[in-house]
Amino acid sequence: MFRRRDYVTLGRTFYINIAGAIISRARASQIQSLSRFAVALAIFAAWTRPATADQQQRPFSFQVPKNDSAAAEALASKLAALSPTVNREEAELLAECAYATVSKLRRDYRMFGTPIFNNFLIYHGLRKRGYCYQWSEDLLVALDKLKLTSLELHWGEYDPRTWRENNCIVVTAKGQPFQRGIMLECWRHLGHLYYGAVVADYEHYVENSAYARFVLGRSAASKARHGTGPSDRRTSGVNQPVAFQTNVIAKGKAGD
Repeated sequence: MFRRRDYVTLGRTFYINIAGAIISRARASQIQSLSRFAVALAIFAAWTRPATADQQQRPFSFQVPKNDSAAAEALASKLAALSPTVNREEAELLAECAYATVSKLRRDYRMFGTPIFNNFLIYHGLRKRGYCYQWSEDLLVALDKLKLTSLELHWGEYDPRTWRENNCIVVTAKGQPFQRGIMLECWRHLGHLYYGAVVADYEHYVENSAYARFVLGRSAASKARHGTGPSDRRTSGVNQPVAFQTNVIAKGKAGD
């Protein structure tokens, strides 16, 4: 027979075991709840991280016309293929900006007829802008605002200082020479963006880095004075004849 003391000891052990089991279950429940919370937090973080990174890398958004969407994607692929160092996000951003900008300029310039006939309208004051160098200037200013780090912008010109001069923007991977770039040209196709390897074009373009600096410097000075962007700016001096002319503006930009 158990003595009274043995009953007390057995009772204490029984209650201790029950309490321990209850505490263990409570702890397991808490651990399970915490695990579920951690999993949910990890899923939420994984879901939001790409969007946050994309917003950091792509602070701009552009409305590319539906008809140009496939062309913009193809241009982005061409730019990304320039070098393994090219950031794909930057290539896509540049392509979208180029097509959206050219589409807007086409409406602003009110292009009509053929490129030469449009020059004729500008020459007689029936259009305000649309010479080849103006297309390239406005496109350069728009693309420069992207602050690209893996791609570089260059000013290209064909047969400079003659009535046959044409201008374009050439994009290269950072550090690559001008001749390895992709040209962006708007004037020849009446305000529809054309791109291709600069070395493969029938017009043999050369680089004019001084004029690129001049255009960007003038745009920055104009914005500082008037708070206007490139679409509001006008080329210094009045428009002069192109395809009939020997000179356009003080820097010596010749005709198309």
